[in-house]
Amino acid sequence: MATTTSFVSITDLTQRLRWLWLVNAAVMPWVLLIGIIPAEITGNVAWLMIGYPLFYIGVPLLDRFLGQDPNNHAEEDVPALEADSYFKTALFFALVGSIAAWCAGIYYAWWADLSVWGMAALAVSCMGFGGGLINLGHELGHKRGRSDRIGASISLGIALLPHFNVEHNRGHHRAVATPNDHASSKLGESFYRFVLREQPLTWLRGWRLERDRLRAAGKPFFSTDNEILPGALIGILFLGAVGWLFGPVILAFVVFTSWLGHLNLSLANYIEHYGLLRGKDESGRFEPPRPQHSWNQNALVSNLFTFQLQRHSDHHAHPSRSYQCLRHFEDVPQLPWGYYEMFLLAYFPPLWFRVMDKRVLEWAGGELERTNHLPAKRERYQQQAARMGIA
Repeated sequence: MATTTSFVSITDLTQRLRWLWLVNAAVMPWVLLIGIIPAEITGNVAWLMIGYPLFYIGVPLLDRFLGQDPNNHAEEDVPALEADSYFKTALFFALVGSIAAWCAGIYYAWWADLSVWGMAALAVSCMGFGGGLINLGHELGHKRGRSDRIGASISLGIALLPHFNVEHNRGHHRAVATPNDHASSKLGESFYRFVLREQPLTWLRGWRLERDRLRAAGKPFFSTDNEILPGALIGILFLGAVGWLFGPVILAFVVFTSWLGHLNLSLANYIEHYGLLRGKDESGRFEPPRPQHSWNQNALVSNLFTFQLQRHSDHHAHPSRSYQCLRHFEDVPQLPWGYYEMFLLAYFPPLWFRVMDKRVLEWAGGELERTNHLPAKRERYQQQAARMGIA
C-alpha cells in the first residue's frame, strides 16, 4: 500500500485548489476521445482505445506519485461546505461535459464509418462515459433537491441504467455487507462469478422495490410517482434518437458500449465490500451499516476524478454526506491501491485473491463467521487463516 502522504489535502481541494473540480469536470471526459487524433493521422484504429490505458495506467501512476490524502475537514466547517453550491455546480459541469463528449464519440463512430474493429476499439475508451455518468447519478441521487433528482435521471437515463438509484439507495444501502446483497461480493468469489449474479439481480431488485413502494401507496406503476420511469424514458428517447440519426449499427455500438460502462459499476461494487460482513445483534438482525463495512481508499488523484467515491466507508455510514465532505477513518479496512488499479486487479482472479484474501482474513481476525464468504470455500479459508497464524 502506498504510504506517501500527498502535499495536497482535501482542505486544499475545497479552498485554494477548488478549481480542480471544474477542470476535472470540463476536461477529463474528452480525454477518452483523444485517440481519435492519432487514429486519423495514422489510419490505425487501434489508437481509438488509448483512452482506456490513459486512465487505467496513467491515473495509478499519478496516485503513486502524489500519494495518499488521509486528511479531513474540521467538523465545524462541514455545514458551510455542504451549503456551498460550487460543488454541485462541478457535478453538473461534469454531467454536461460527459454527455457532450459521449455524443461526440457516437457522431465520430458514424462519420468515420468505422469497421467492427474500429468501433470495438472506440467502445473500450467510451466505456468510461457510462462509468462516469453512473457515478454522477449516484452522487446526485443521494440528494433530495429537485435539480439533483433531475440530474440523476438524466445521467442514469443516458447511461441506460435508470433503476440504479432506487436499487442502490433502497436495496444496496440497506443490505450492504450481508449475504443477502446482490451488490456485495463474497470472499472467494471472482469478479466474473460476481457479475453473473450482480447485474441481473440488481436490475430485478430495483424494479421490484419501486413496484412494491407504489403498490403500498396505492399508486399505479405507470405514474408520475414512479422514480425509475423518468430515467427510463430518457434512455428510450436517447436510443431512439441514435437509431433515427445514425442507424442500427451505431445503435448497437451505443448499447454495447453502455453495457461496458455498466461493468465499471460492477467492478466498483465488487471491490467496495469484498468479504466484509455486518455483525448481528441479540435478536439476530444485522447491525446498521458502519464505516467498517466498506473498503476505503485515500489516493488523491483517483479520488479527485471519481468525486471522492473511494472514501466509501463514510459514504455508506452517512449516505447523504456530499462528496467534498467525506471523511477518512483510521479503523476501517483499507484497499492497497486506488480504484483504477483495483479494477485491473479484479480482472485477474488469482492475483485478486492473492492480494485481497489475506487482508479480509486479517481484518476478521481469522474468524470466518465475521466474513461474507462462499460457503464452499470455508474450509480452504480456515486453513489459510491457520497458516497465517490468526485462526
